[in-house]
Amino acid sequence: MSKKVTIKMVAERAGVSRGTVDRVLNQRPHVRTDVYERVMQAMRELNYVPPNEAQAEALGLTLPSVSSFKLGVVLPNWQGYFKREVMRGIRDAQAVLEAYSVEVIVEECETDLPDESIERMDHLADQQVLGMAVCAKDHISVIEKIDELKERNIPVVTFNSDVSGSKRLCFIGQDLVRGGRVAGELMAKYLDSDDQVLIAVGNSEFHAHRLRLRGFCERMQERGFSEGHYRIIETYNDYTLTYQKVREALKEFSGIKGIYMANHSTTGCVEAVRDSDIQRKLHIISHDLTDETKRLLKKNEIDFTIAQNIYRQGYRPLIILRKYIQQHILPQSDIERYAIEIMCAENLIE
Repeated sequence: MSKKVTIKMVAERAGVSRGTVDRVLNQRPHVRTDVYERVMQAMRELNYVPPNEAQAEALGLTLPSVSSFKLGVVLPNWQGYFKREVMRGIRDAQAVLEAYSVEVIVEECETDLPDESIERMDHLADQQVLGMAVCAKDHISVIEKIDELKERNIPVVTFNSDVSGSKRLCFIGQDLVRGGRVAGELMAKYLDSDDQVLIAVGNSEFHAHRLRLRGFCERMQERGFSEGHYRIIETYNDYTLTYQKVREALKEFSGIKGIYMANHSTTGCVEAVRDSDIQRKLHIISHDLTDETKRLLKKNEIDFTIAQNIYRQGYRPLIILRKYIQQHILPQSDIERYAIEIMCAENLIE
């Protein structure tokens, strides 16, 4: 695939500054006629593609038409509710995209390793996809791969967990810091400022878990809880590891009164609490309305869960990529977020 022509390349061809090219592109005043013509000639010679159709029409440039093409999706090693919901969104997007002659190829990772995510992206690029939806770790190697794909004119939309600092087109997901802050506000209402809180994150390399943790700790501190009262464990979303680490923490720290599950494997946490034979009331707040969290809410074994729309995270990236590639329509923002829902036993929808 040919390299995307940039404003810098047009400026170099025309012998002008990038600012001058930008003025021509946006039809701003104070550009001499001869300079304007040089810039336009450079755009035509390089087959420069303006960012949107309105600019192309104003300049009299023809946008290249894209008929049938492929889009790719890279999924983490999700199972259960998360995989079901994101695949439901992908399938519904596929049904819509059939009318636009778009084929969707899904690559599923078997591990949490960044190298595997990169291998999946490379495999999709080898299959000539024109865009990708990616959920991967926020790792320097993943950032570099997304930036490389952009240079190859393959836009990437991240979803669920962002890859910060990368040149992705946009991110689809929850306001993760705000989600953590909501959890912190709920927890603070139950506890005294000298109570201890156990915090379980899945993997600190996942942008989502890291930002939730930040938001939670920020809000707890604002409510008078000091950092010395937090006990943080990393469980990699694994049931057995969650069970073991929660039991160990409850045994070691008798002052724990609340548990914040910023990850999956809430069942492992609850079962560890049961088997620890804790006499005091423990308040547990989790994320995501999965089958297990619904069951635990109904049994009053967790207090709240903070839901997010996983279905839309599977659906929207493909729709955004199609519009960008075929119609040159940029997303309205580089982040598309959805409402934060606080779920308890009383507002579950059967």
